[in-house]
Amino acid sequence: MLARSATQQLLEIDQIKEGILLLKDKSMRGIIMVSSQNFALKSDDEQNAIIYQFQNFLNSLDFVLQIVVQSKRLNITGYLDKLKELEKAQENDLLKIQTSEYQKFIKQIIGGGGIMSKNFFVVVPFHPIAMPGSKASKGFSKEKDETPDEERFQRAKLQLWERMEFIVLGLKSCGLQCIPLTTAEIIELFWCQYHPEEAEVGYYPEIPPELIQ
Repeated sequence: MLARSATQQLLEIDQIKEGILLLKDKSMRGIIMVSSQNFALKSDDEQNAIIYQFQNFLNSLDFVLQIVVQSKRLNITGYLDKLKELEKAQENDLLKIQTSEYQKFIKQIIGGGGIMSKNFFVVVPFHPIAMPGSKASKGFSKEKDETPDEERFQRAKLQLWERMEFIVLGLKSCGLQCIPLTTAEIIELFWCQYHPEEAEVGYYPEIPPELIQ
């Protein structure tokens, strides 16, 4: 679970728990990472089939969802570190110079924003309502609902996961691979969103175990 901090108070996020975003309005969000495919290389028949499957998928939805495309400069810090090691270990002076020049070339490309990576996500919402037999109309408030908070959370989480499984099956029919993000992955996703420069050079803060649930 990700506890509140000064920065988080400025966001709509209340908690990140068991791979679920809990927002301040008591609604929930699940995040699915989706693969890509090279649509342009498909034949006309394959393209039409994909479009038809995706159209059917969209028409089958009875709830809203959000598709997010994240673009950022590709992080090749590990690759550059490997080149530095090769340069130091190189005994041939000419090859050492060539390795050094190649590193400069790669850094220039990255510096100019020439190499970009794209990640695709589907954000699935769920708005919990009162459990059967309770007095509340919605939300997790103890004053309004006699059902224990954890029990209500688990029931709502189950319904959200059912939605996410439906999304995964629908996108798989379009030839896409999907995976729900864990708590740690969601934390990393938002950290990268608000710290793009650090993320691009491969810096990620260590997440304390007590913040992950």
